[in-house]
Amino acid sequence: MSEQRARMDVARWVSPNFGERRGKARPELIVLHYTAMEGAEAACARLCDPQAEVSAHYVISEQGALWRLVPEEARAWHAGAGAWGGREDVNSRSIGIELSNLGNHPFPEPQMRTLEALLRDIMERWSLPPEAVIGHSDMAPGRKIDPGARFDWLRLARLGLAVWPEARPDLDVCCDAEAFERNARCFGYPQTDLATLVEVIRLRFRPWATGALAVEDCRVMADLAQRYPVDRGGREA
Repeated sequence: MSEQRARMDVARWVSPNFGERRGKARPELIVLHYTAMEGAEAACARLCDPQAEVSAHYVISEQGALWRLVPEEARAWHAGAGAWGGREDVNSRSIGIELSNLGNHPFPEPQMRTLEALLRDIMERWSLPPEAVIGHSDMAPGRKIDPGARFDWLRLARLGLAVWPEARPDLDVCCDAEAFERNARCFGYPQTDLATLVEVIRLRFRPWATGALAVEDCRVMADLAQRYPVDRGGREA
């Protein structure tokens, strides 16, 4: 991947919008975004504009081209307010990847292939597990919705590059809002109201679902909290 990445890098896209990771933090997460702009180059231009005060480590075009804007060792400004696993200042703890997409159409095959190769590279270099790959919406529920309902999380999970809930007949789960919220926090989601929590979890794992909290939502969170707990004391099926 390193040779491929170097070949795809475009040196002229170098963002000044970064700083040192605070508190000697290292990358613990990879946060996926969509750009919500017309074309990757327009996104790169904005992420490199000092007045915009935003940036990301990488941008991937619809055609699969890859640009590195900020060194991985530095703190890019992509996550903003939010938290994951009880940890705030996600910018200091993460690597941000922007996918060129308006958010209302599927992510093209060339773009997904480049993302998969980049994720493998980053995860190997920083020793990150699949559960470290999250969406912007996961860490900022109610404020952000990217990478959105059209993003193929299951595809990444099948390649070991993200996580996905499993059918678990051994889990005896009922529709319990309190247990659902505890399991969501155990998995990593920050504190928010129940309706927002249901919405953001469905956005990633059940984008077809509608209506009030259902037993299927509770089953998803019970499974994920049991297999990928960030707070082992918070799990309850």
